[in-house]
Amino acid sequence: MPQIIVLPHEELCPEGALFQAEPGTSICDALLAHDIEIEHACEKSCACTTCHVVIRQGFSSLVSAEEIEEDMLDKAWGLEPTSRLSCQAKVAEQNLVVEIPKYTINMVKE
Repeated sequence: MPQIIVLPHEELCPEGALFQAEPGTSICDALLAHDIEIEHACEKSCACTTCHVVIRQGFSSLVSAEEIEEDMLDKAWGLEPTSRLSCQAKVAEQNLVVEIPKYTINMVKE
């Protein structure tokens, strides 16, 4: 089973984390299952960018983002070439290193 390494995040995961995740699980669900309370304002429906993450390792193992996710990512704070919405990106067979950006834009509230 692949491992997810979460880099330290000041508020959500100060020490970082390491855990296993079942392939096919969304990164968001895997984080939430391990008490990393990543924001997901749209209830994981790909309608906001609050669950934006940057995949630092293992990006190529993920199925490519669909157009709707790409359109949402264009609105994310700190967008990088390996950015994904964690509610849409599914764990594959490779280990992942995930960074949760320091800031998020909550378009549902704003």
